[in-house]
Order: sequence, then C-alpha cells, then structure tokens
Amino acid sequence: MSTTRSALVIGGGIAGPVAATALRKAGIDARVFEAYPGPAFNIGSGLALAPNGLAALEVVGAGDRVRDIAFPITGMALSVGGKQHSVPNLADTEPLQLVDRSELHNLLHDHATAAGVPFEYNKRLVRVQESADGVTAHFADGSSATADVLIGADGIRSTVRGLIDPNAPGPDYTGMLGFGAMVDCELDVEPGTMVFAFGKQAYYLYGALDDGRVMWGANLPSKQYLSLTEARALPPEHWLRILRETYSDDAAGGALVRATTAANLEVAGALHIMPPVPRWHRGRLVLAGDSVHAPSNSSGQGASMGIESAIQLARCLRDLPHEQAFRVYEQLRRARVEGIAKRAAKINHSKTPGPVARKMMNLVMPVMFKMMDQEKQLGAEQRYRIDWDATVSADLLAA
Repeated sequence: MSTTRSALVIGGGIAGPVAATALRKAGIDARVFEAYPGPAFNIGSGLALAPNGLAALEVVGAGDRVRDIAFPITGMALSVGGKQHSVPNLADTEPLQLVDRSELHNLLHDHATAAGVPFEYNKRLVRVQESADGVTAHFADGSSATADVLIGADGIRSTVRGLIDPNAPGPDYTGMLGFGAMVDCELDVEPGTMVFAFGKQAYYLYGALDDGRVMWGANLPSKQYLSLTEARALPPEHWLRILRETYSDDAAGGALVRATTAANLEVAGALHIMPPVPRWHRGRLVLAGDSVHAPSNSSGQGASMGIESAIQLARCLRDLPHEQAFRVYEQLRRARVEGIAKRAAKINHSKTPGPVARKMMNLVMPVMFKMMDQEKQLGAEQRYRIDWDATVSADLLAA
C-alpha cells in the first residue's frame, strides 16, 4: 500500500511534467521545480516520439495534443553516398511523430498545469535534507520545499543523481555536435519521409514535411567538447561555414546547408549518451528520464523512454511504499532502457564510414533489408504498452 502523498519533481522538461501529471492522476500531490526561467527557454531542435512514447502519453491524456503539433514520419530511408535504400516499417504501428522540442515542453507544461500541477521557475536545487517524515529541497534562491519523495527529472547533468550517489557517472560525449534547421529547400523526397544520410564527411538526416518545408539535422564530428552554452557563444556564421565545408560534397546535405541561414540555424552543442547508472534511488530520492537513462539521438527513443519511466514511477508510488516502489520501478525499467542505449551506441560507431565502407554498405544494405526481421529488431521497443490500471505488486521483486 502506498504511503506517498506528495512529491517534489526537479526538472520541467519532458519527464518532469509527465511524472507530475501521472502522480496527480494517481492521487499524489506533485509540484515541479525548474532551474530555468520558463518551460521552454529556447532549447530548440526537433525530436521523434516513437509509438510506445505516444501510447505512454495516452495514459495522461496528452497523446492527441502532441499529435496535433507533430509531423508523422510514414517512411524512412538510408542514404549512403547519395544512394538511397528504403527501410521497411514495423507493421501495424503508429508512425514516428516529429515534434519541436520547445513546443513539446510548452505543451506538456500546459497539460500538467491543466491537471493541477503547480510549477515554480528559477529554482536551482543545491541540497536536500531527509528525515523520517519526508525530504526537503533547498534552492539557490534560499527557498525550500518539503514532500514525501523527491524525483530527479533534471536532465543529463542531473544534480539529484549526484546527491543520490556522489560517485555516479556523468554523461559520455559522443564526439559529435548537434545542429538543425527548418528550411525551404527543393529535394527529391516524399513528404513524411525521413532520410538518414551517411555523407562523405559526416552523418545528417532530413525529412520533408507536409507544409513543404524540410527539417534537417547534422551530427558534426568534433574532438573539442562544447556544451550548449559554449557552442551558442560562437556566432552562427562560424558554424554555417564549418557545416558548408563539411557537407558541400553531399548533394542533399549541400543543398540543405546552403538553404540554412544564421537566423534559422539551431545549435544544440555536444551530443551525449548516459552510461549505466549504478544507483537509481536512495532514501526518498529517485531518478527519472535523462537523469538516469539518455540513449543517444540515434535511438529515436530518448523522449519516449523518459515518458515511459515517468509514468511507471507514478504507478509504483501509487501502489507501494516508496522504498519498494523505487526498487520495483528500477526493475521494470533498467533492462529496457539499457538495451535500447546499447543498440543506439552501435549505430553511433557507424556514422562516419570511409569510402570503402560506404561502397560495402551500398552493396550489403539491399540484401540486409530484405532479410531483416523488423519485428525482432523493433517490435519489443515500439509495441511496449503500460497498463496503468494494473496494480503494481512488490512480488515483482522476488521474480
């Protein structure tokens, strides 16, 4: 039986608002505290929501609202040296939904507030105090808040992760910087199709939207690590010059970067992946979303995994005392998220193939796709569904 009546959620990005909304649905008073001044804070860039992520959002009633602001990706292709290969779809599943990250943050914020979740901004967590009765969060502005549990949904550079375990690993740099743009550019690609392109010097992706525009994103190899702030400190003209040098020999990539301007270039900075986190919880503190599992963008599952974990955590806290709830939650989630992270890591290693490797890829891919069992590859990922109404039992700990 649950003993949790209130929760502090640290982080107002994706997992935080979803967790708070689900906790409210479970009858638990949840409040969100965000370090940034507002719900979006110009974080830019797009992301894909997989069918399992959309299904998880249905639990809190946000699925259709997200679909209304998203672009469905009904087809996918791989391009190697300009030669395209169609990727077979997983049968009988909803298409991926492409959405602007800032728009998604705003939507989830508004959906949570409509469910009664209060948000407080400019609240940077500095320390916590635990007692037999609850946990108190202390913020940099001198304020504090107390509840039964505290959920760290504070992203890949999580403060809560360090409070749970000072020796916890931080994010690994993938060796790539992220960029993106929405441009007017005539390309031979069907609306609703996403192309994953292995260029001569670097990987990129692009997709034609129903309104005639093209969304594209670049994974620029860089030995130098630059955070979001550091990358944005450099003028966009600097990055445009490098991007044009990198993609000039690629037909689609060259056209896309020439259509990109300083005004519409989105700079995301270093791309990360989280290694396995040994401790997901301690006492009354627990992690959710990117703070505990952040597969690289190659997975197409980062946001969906955060949404799933947020809802599963709320289910566990609804039905069990927090000590058991945290342990069952980890058991429900760890193998799934770490498996997806491993799959994405393998993809990262193939993003900069040389000329010989590109020729081999073009020879092998048609045969590989004919033989590929998409159900075996992606079925368990994309058909995953959360049964909100099912009671969570501590018996899972003995399984």
